[in-house]
Order: sequence, then structure tokens, then C-alpha cells
Amino acid sequence: MGKIMEIKSIDDIKNLKVLYIATKNSDYLRITQEIKILCSNNNELQVIASHSKSYLKRLLFVYKKLITVKIKDFDLVFIGFAPQLVIPIFGIKLGKRPIVEDFFISVYDTLCFDRKKFKPNTLLGKLMLLIDKKTIKMAQLVICDTNTHGRYFCSEFSYPQQNMSTLYLQADSSIYYPRPQEKHSDFTVLYFGSVLPLQGVQVILDAIEILENEKNIKFIFIGPIGKNNVKKGLKITEFIEWLPQEKLAEKIASADLCLAGHFEKSIMKAHRTIPGKAYIYSAMKKPMILGDNEATRELYDESENGIYFTDMGNSQKLAHLIMKIKDEIYEKNN
Repeated sequence: MGKIMEIKSIDDIKNLKVLYIATKNSDYLRITQEIKILCSNNNELQVIASHSKSYLKRLLFVYKKLITVKIKDFDLVFIGFAPQLVIPIFGIKLGKRPIVEDFFISVYDTLCFDRKKFKPNTLLGKLMLLIDKKTIKMAQLVICDTNTHGRYFCSEFSYPQQNMSTLYLQADSSIYYPRPQEKHSDFTVLYFGSVLPLQGVQVILDAIEILENEKNIKFIFIGPIGKNNVKKGLKITEFIEWLPQEKLAEKIASADLCLAGHFEKSIMKAHRTIPGKAYIYSAMKKPMILGDNEATRELYDESENGIYFTDMGNSQKLAHLIMKIKDEIYEKNN
């Protein structure tokens, strides 16, 4: 047990019997990333997770398995996603062994401040806060996605900083890798995403509108535009609702510049996280624009080739930077 308490990161989990639990679909990149690390460290792993596309079915599958699993057979419990859906129900049972949690998201922060489903001072808001606090305090080690996010969790939920460890995301290298770019007549700028508020889609659409009458420029917008956004720049923009990952990779490869974000200034989570698409663009060695914040600068620097920063929440500056990069890249090659 003393050996387990010395664990300070996922890389320190070695030669143990580990119960790995996740309520997200089992092929989700964050989950496969963690399972790969745990297996490479000679751990004996039992995974409780489901491939089902239905969240309810996945949750019921996990709960059913947790009812019958024997905790005494394991040295450590690792909850990959999301511990808030597991600990409130099975905390007493799982707490018989040291627990590691991937606190990838806070339900309080996400639902009250990011997606604004509940106000923080309401009963439901306070319940979300309580769930996060109770959940995180069960963990001997917490994994987060950026140092900035980790500091927020420690401050907001009174968790010891020395027990917080950062594991940055990785792109799936079997799908997202550098490949030759086909020549085309227009400078092509690509954005893809699930159009969550923190991504700053309105900033992107306003920048497209500003550039609508510029010559030799084209935008590709991949994602569900949603009822809260209005398509802009129709003369220069191809809107695509959804693409499978392999097709998405081809579209990214065809672009001259990619928009990573996050660009929404008013949502604090956008300042604390690195957008997942940034890892994909980086893996494919594509030039990209990032929202300038503490989290993105943990990994990226303007001295690197193809890395650009812009002020969050400013469509004018985003549009200006796109044109500046167009002049640097497009005009030089044509």
C-alpha cells in the first residue's frame, strides 16, 4: 500500500492490478490513451467500459459490472471518465482501494459556467459543486488535462496541488498524420468542432463575414452550426455538418491554415484548456491559430513554425491575422 501512495502521475502506476472504469465510450481518445499507458507499464488491467453510442446504456453497463466486481482483487481503481457519475454511487465500495481519477471536466464548471444550464447559486448549481467536491476528495491522485485547469480544480474544490498531475491529450496518430497537400486556387482556412460555447464559434463566423469580399480565400466550417448561430460568409464558406474522422483528416490535410481556438473570452474554462483540435492540427503539422491564454502557452510557442496566437473574443484581430498569414503563406507560393 505504501508503494501505491507514492504515485504522483499515471507513469508511476506500474506492476499493479488496476480496475479501470469509464462511462464514456471505450474508444474515446482520452480513454484509449490512458489504457495504453497503463498497459505499457506492466499493469494487469480489467476495463469496465462500453462501446455503446447511448450514454444511458453505457452507464447501466458500468453500474451493473460495478455491482458484481470484487474490489479485493485489485491494488488500485482508476476512473477515467467521469468520476462524478461513479463515486456518488459506488464510492464506499471503490474506496476500499486507492483511487485515481481523471478529472477531465468539472460538472459544476461545465453546466453552470460553460454551458449555462444552471445558475451557480441555485439548488442544482450547489448540488453540482457538492458532487465535484465529494468526488475529487476521494482520489489519492487526480489527472487533469492542463496545469492551468489543475490549479483551478485545486482552488475551487480545496484539493491538494501535490496530488494533481497533468496528462496532455494526444491525437490518434493512426488517423491524423502529415500527408501531402493538394494544390488549389484559394487560400483555405478550416475549422471543425462540436460548436460548444467555449469554442467561440461566433467569433469565427464574424471573422468570416469580415473577410467575405476578400479575393482568393475560402473557409471550410465543419460542425453542427446549431440554432444559436447564423451562417455567415456564404460566398466563401463551405459548411459541412459532420464528417467521419478519416474524411475529416483529409479535409484538414487540404487546408492552408486551421483554426484551433478557444476564441470565447467570456467563458473561463476556455482560458484553462487546450482545444482537442490543436493536438490534431499539430500531429498533422498544419499551421494553426490558437486563442492566447495561459493553457495554450503551456505547450505551444510562437517561435514554432506555423503557430499563431490571437486575442480571445476579437473577430477583427482574428480576421486581420488570417489575412496576414495568407500573405505569408499563399502569396509566397503563388
